[in-house]
Amino acid sequence: MNRIGPSDLAVFLAIATQRSFRKAAVQLGVTPSALSHSLRSIEERLDMRLVNRTTRSVGLTEAGERLLARIAPAFRDIGEAVEDLYATRGQPTGKLRLNAPRLAANLVLIPLIARFQRSFPGVEVELVVDNAFVDTVSEGFDAGIRFGESIAADMIAVPIGPAHYRYAVVGTPACFADRPLPRTPHDLRDHPCIRLRFSRGGLYRWEFRKDGTALEIDVEGPLTVGDQDIMLAAALEGAGLAYLFEEQALPYLADGRLIRVLEDWCPPEPGFFLYYPSRRQLPFALRAFIDYARVKPSSLQSSDPTP
Repeated sequence: MNRIGPSDLAVFLAIATQRSFRKAAVQLGVTPSALSHSLRSIEERLDMRLVNRTTRSVGLTEAGERLLARIAPAFRDIGEAVEDLYATRGQPTGKLRLNAPRLAANLVLIPLIARFQRSFPGVEVELVVDNAFVDTVSEGFDAGIRFGESIAADMIAVPIGPAHYRYAVVGTPACFADRPLPRTPHDLRDHPCIRLRFSRGGLYRWEFRKDGTALEIDVEGPLTVGDQDIMLAAALEGAGLAYLFEEQALPYLADGRLIRVLEDWCPPEPGFFLYYPSRRQLPFALRAFIDYARVKPSSLQSSDPTP
């Protein structure tokens, strides 16, 4: 049987991580048809199917998943070894893949990445926005950004952006025209609320805290969305009350288009964290980005006046 070599594995790895022949072909600098032919040759030599492909999607078979789990760390180690050689030249180079929810990307990451790349133009950054919780290792990311409480214990977490953030419950003046303003989170049952569903999970329960009392409210309402930017747009149209980051709502609170309620139930909370696997050797580009993030705070200012 013809042996499978490193170049064959690189072809499979590109397809498996991109889940797209077109994207993998761009990454490898070949045509999609040539890439498909290469994969077919690999599968024939192995006498097993690695990839299930249709006209609309690319997925891995059980054998493909096993192979990806074994070779991805090895190829990552090889890439890091090459990056370490470049590190001796004093400037980080290479590609940095980050995963973040949309709001973290908008409020924290985009300003930080722009400044980072001006300082380190040799680093190419790929930012994938996904509101669902993602296994950064299996999905091929160097690091992710999430709130601290949602990060697995085996990850290293570094604060990024403002130390604190706040939520705000808001609605248009018309939403309160024939209903009393809610005084406690339990009063939300008397108001239509815009619900948020995670892309790979259930409905988000609005979180509140006051004087040592913590509440999670499963709000009700006729509209459910999958993104807080859409929630804001819907709230501005009077679709119901919204649960947003304070920074999203501030411009509309200032001009009177939105009214804020339950502010005393929304204290400052810990901010975002950049997290990555606890490996001894970090890619040089990731190490440079972590160091930069530690000393270059986001342009977003914390709403908490305390240090």
